[in-house]
Amino acid sequence: MDTVATLLDQDACYRAVLTRDARFDGRFFGCVKTTGIYCRPVCPARTPKRENMIFVPTAAAAEEAGFRACLRCRPETAPDMGAWRGTSNTVSRALSLIEQGALDEGDVDALAGRLGVGERQLRRLFRQHLGAAPVSVAQTRRVLLAKALIQESDLSMAQVALASGFGSVRRFNETFQALYARPPSTLRRRAERPGDGGVRLSLPYRPPYDWDALQAALAARGDAVVRGVWRRDLARDIDGAEGFVTATPGEPGRLKLVVEADDLRALPGVLARVRRVFDLSADPEAIARDLSADPVLRPLVEARPGLRLPGLWVDAGDDAPSDRLADEDQALARRAESWRPWRAYGALQLRMAGIAAAELTERDDERQAA
Repeated sequence: MDTVATLLDQDACYRAVLTRDARFDGRFFGCVKTTGIYCRPVCPARTPKRENMIFVPTAAAAEEAGFRACLRCRPETAPDMGAWRGTSNTVSRALSLIEQGALDEGDVDALAGRLGVGERQLRRLFRQHLGAAPVSVAQTRRVLLAKALIQESDLSMAQVALASGFGSVRRFNETFQALYARPPSTLRRRAERPGDGGVRLSLPYRPPYDWDALQAALAARGDAVVRGVWRRDLARDIDGAEGFVTATPGEPGRLKLVVEADDLRALPGVLARVRRVFDLSADPEAIARDLSADPVLRPLVEARPGLRLPGLWVDAGDDAPSDRLADEDQALARRAESWRPWRAYGALQLRMAGIAAAELTERDDERQAA
């Protein structure tokens, strides 16, 4: 835990907790030594004394250290952020595979092989960027998804266990008993009702978000978008189930989903793909900070801080989507090196503003001549 804590400025984290600064929600979690609970920076509970708190970069690091999730601030509802974003393409790809269930049936060695790295190297990268082992990250994601399903959906406990990636109801019950000292059913805040066959829940993101631009981009490439509702039919050979998923903007910071699938084991993979399509893990603050160093991009980013990259439903690319340049953007390649790891966002800003690569070169020449 001490090694993990050095990843963060502990005193700065505590100051953010004192003010419940929403800008840090999802960037770190506070572990309370006296209660054994970990919380989001925006938790409404009374802030513990500084000497009783330690801060870690991820929920997985907190749970691996023996802390359990707060039932008031619900860490599973925090934006999917982390210190690793934009720093490790290997970790990003690994997390995408873990979200889709790579460690539900396989092991870390097989995951490392899919990524083209050694098992020890993968474990080292996870420790460096996430403060936890790959297996712990997978376990935490299962638990947090299960908590969200318990509190937001009408699935039975057996269905929740299946949908969140637990191999059996017994393992599901044992895990929750160990973490929360109570059966999972006690976490449901209302009486259980028969479901209508669809799973209804919401996914978090960090505002601002330019929904009009994102939905227009999805419609332009052929996705089904009708009156603000995006829909995709599920295919068994791709998604592991047949059915459909719909998505629509909810309250600020939340994307509302309905997933109808004939095999609930497909749910983690479907959610991972939805996050990618809607770019829910983007960090607008970091993107704006880094791209604003370019004098041409600065006013564009200020004018449209919520632009997102429409992701692919099936994406087997080796590069992170945020750093890719389309073939027609290769003219920007030299200048875009300074935009890493957000090259794709920089190119998107230019396209939205109608600025071509040739015009950008002319502006540079004029600036140098002056």
